Amino acid sequence: MPACARSTANRSSPKRRWSTPRSTRGTIATVSARSFEDFKAGDVYRSRVGRTISQADNTHFTLLTHNTNQIHFNTHYAAQTEFEKPLVNSFLTLAIVTGLMTPDTSERGFALGIKDVTLPAPLFEGDTLYADTEVLEARPSRSRPGWGIVTLKQRGIKQDGTIVLVMTRVIMVPTRALAASVRFPEPRA
Repeated sequence: MPACARSTANRSSPKRRWSTPRSTRGTIATVSARSFEDFKAGDVYRSRVGRTISQADNTHFTLLTHNTNQIHFNTHYAAQTEFEKPLVNSFLTLAIVTGLMTPDTSERGFALGIKDVTLPAPLFEGDTLYADTEVLEARPSRSRPGWGIVTLKQRGIKQDGTIVLVMTRVIMVPTRALAASVRFPEPRA
């Protein structure tokens, strides 16, 4: 049985949690704290949850980042554009897609870069955003023993299946051996 399909019900340590077993189509359920060896080219991970974008989310993020394009926060202005309503800030879309996929990808690692970002369709306030990730490549790091570099294609998908964001993300994650020596902090008793 592949490691990603094993249940954690009989384990004493809750280091990994699987929501469902691996499907036959190459889609893998959410795994918390994935190690380098768990990434295989061609594997696809899908977010288990979605995130509905509110007007407050969009306005606060846009103003927090000093984005002065009124298409994101001025309903009167947006009504006069081809979109007829405010667009969700594209960097908010990118941030939420990254967040939705963090449990499956970089929870124990860190980002090395994001490239080739495209926004093929608009996202609006009130839309619900989901995400998926395809592993493009996984290789050991040449400069950091115990770490691997993983290249991912990540997509943001609206509730109706429309793809609103595609990006390539490169992350560095620990191997199982290194990850076993590092524990997540736990609350003090």
